[in-house]
Amino acid sequence: MKSVYITDISAVLPNDPVSNSEMEAVLGQVGSKPSRARAIVTRSNGIKSRHYAVDRTTGQPTHTNAQLTAEAVEKLQSDDFDLATMQCLVCGTGLADQMVPNHAVMVHGELGKPCCEVVATAGVCVAGMTAMKYAYLGIASGEFSNAVATGSETASTMMRAAMYEQEVAGNIEALEKQPELAFEKDFLRWMLSDGAGAVLLQAQPKPQGLSLRIEWMVQRSYAHEMDTCMYSGAEKTADGKLVGWQQLAPDTWLPNSVFAVKQDVKLLNEHIINYTIEKPLVEIMTTKSLKPDDVDYFLPHYSSKFFRQKVYDGMARVNFEIPFERWFTNITTKGNIGSASIYIILDELYHSGRLQAGQTILCYVPESGRFSTAFMLLTVCDSQSTGEQAE
Repeated sequence: MKSVYITDISAVLPNDPVSNSEMEAVLGQVGSKPSRARAIVTRSNGIKSRHYAVDRTTGQPTHTNAQLTAEAVEKLQSDDFDLATMQCLVCGTGLADQMVPNHAVMVHGELGKPCCEVVATAGVCVAGMTAMKYAYLGIASGEFSNAVATGSETASTMMRAAMYEQEVAGNIEALEKQPELAFEKDFLRWMLSDGAGAVLLQAQPKPQGLSLRIEWMVQRSYAHEMDTCMYSGAEKTADGKLVGWQQLAPDTWLPNSVFAVKQDVKLLNEHIINYTIEKPLVEIMTTKSLKPDDVDYFLPHYSSKFFRQKVYDGMARVNFEIPFERWFTNITTKGNIGSASIYIILDELYHSGRLQAGQTILCYVPESGRFSTAFMLLTVCDSQSTGEQAE
């Protein structure tokens, strides 16, 4: 396989940052009283600010997912890369603007150029990594000499108060006892935010400056062992099964907030570390001969600062302990942006001036949809130190 290099990274965060005290004003209040869950969730997740593609005055969306993603791709245009020469575009997202056509062709339409191979990957957080892996394999196989991969989310479109109003109106008696939404729905309103990231992958490192050589990418699903944990467009039954929106009566979709993003918090807390850290790391240490001392920077995407120590403890249990001083994350200022998060973390580190040729970066992206995970190992290099791709 040919070596593959990330030669540029971009990120787009819509509108001005939104503080914890401003969140409910921007997204809208559900019911007659402010959410009691907001303060609990924001205190636990450690996020101080995030971005929403929502107009503060009107409460209406300011960007579609496709528009935000296209803006991130356009930022890759440079003296070293002409977007008109792009050979492959792969876009991952958790919530596209529509069910059909796919997200990637809508982004391609926004760009207006060029004719190329276009692919969409779906899911939740890991969708951004599967998009990057498709692009990586396309170059490694010799099919392309360049490719662009993206991760993006506009979760705010599903978190605005208008999406819940009929449920509130139809459940007045229950809401008098518990004014906020059921915690599994309200929880994610204060966890998710918007943004898009893009990476340019090429068969050669950039002529000047630093590139990131992709050594390997590993993605694993444990859906054969686990029930669904995070979902939208469905209802979850008592036995853990999902009933999709197509099987539900249309007049129940809005009253029951069927399209709201929901989280089984108990299932998440009990299993996320075992299935997204411990199990895959045991495999990776063997198959990739990876040791914690080999890693200069660990880039974890976690949904909440609540999981920071838990991730560390899980790694320690399988003898892959990396001290916090080698971790790099920006969740406190950028928020949890699902499939875009790892792109936005990488973008900040890549442009920080901290990196030096020869350093290694381990990226970790968990997904609670039905428990998936992805890891990627990168080596920082310049045009004089390309080296060979790791086995």
